[in-house]
Formats: sequence, structure tokens, C-alpha cells
Amino acid sequence: MESLFDPAACDRILFRIETLRRDSPRGWGKMDSAQALAHCAHAMEASTGDRVLRRNLVVKLIGPLFRGWLLGPKPFSKNSPTHPELVLSSQHDFEREKARLVAAIHKFRDSGPAAAARHVHAFIGKLTGEEWGRLLHKHLDHHLRQFGA
Repeated sequence: MESLFDPAACDRILFRIETLRRDSPRGWGKMDSAQALAHCAHAMEASTGDRVLRRNLVVKLIGPLFRGWLLGPKPFSKNSPTHPELVLSSQHDFEREKARLVAAIHKFRDSGPAAAARHVHAFIGKLTGEEWGRLLHKHLDHHLRQFGA
């Protein structure tokens, strides 16, 4: 599986983000492209510790059961569930969110796996740095595919 810690894989994700447009049609879901960028930036910020997502008792109990699915090689399916704090319905500035996401990706990649491993995933709990790198690549790929990028 590809990882954001692999320079070539990360560069491909960054290139795909650059191909995304404000008016890119979505293939599924309710978010427009600016909302998807904001959603992905929020997730990236959680992986660097810049955003803390709440973990309730139910999530702590059932989240680990989904570890294999989330970390496995199969792409996320259309309309996959997400953390309630990552559901965005308000309007967002496309260029601002794109720049924020790119900056968050660079911060994550440049900080390295050891830094990523210090943060707990809001749904499945403790991850290694390499698991974070693969999961975030998979998440970004999911939303870029959503908009044909």
C-alpha cells in the first residue's frame, strides 16, 4: 500500500490535488470540492496533533474492530462513514482549503513516522507512523477519486 511517507506517492497525491477544481463534479456524496479539501485538511491536522477529535466510549469499543478494513488495501467505498466532526456542510473557500491541505500534508510528511505515531486516531486508536501514512494516503485517494482527480 502507498504511504504519504513515500516521496513519490506523496508527490502523486499533491499533483492530483493540483488538478482538482472548484467546479469538479463529485461522483458520490454531498460535499463539494472545497468541502472535501476542508474535510481532508481536518483529518490531516488530526494526524499532526493540530486538531483533536473526540473519542466517545462507543467509538473506543467498536473502532478497533474496523482496523483491518481501514488499514487494508481495499479502497474506501463510496459514502463511507466519517467522524461527526469531519462532516462539513458549510461553504469553504476552495483556494484557501487547498493551500491548507497541502501545508498539512507537507507538515505530516516532513515530521516523519515517529511524530505521527504520537497521535491517536479518533476511530481506531493507536497507530504506528507507517499505518498513519498508509491510512491518510488511502483517505486522500478516496476523496480525490470522488472528484475524478
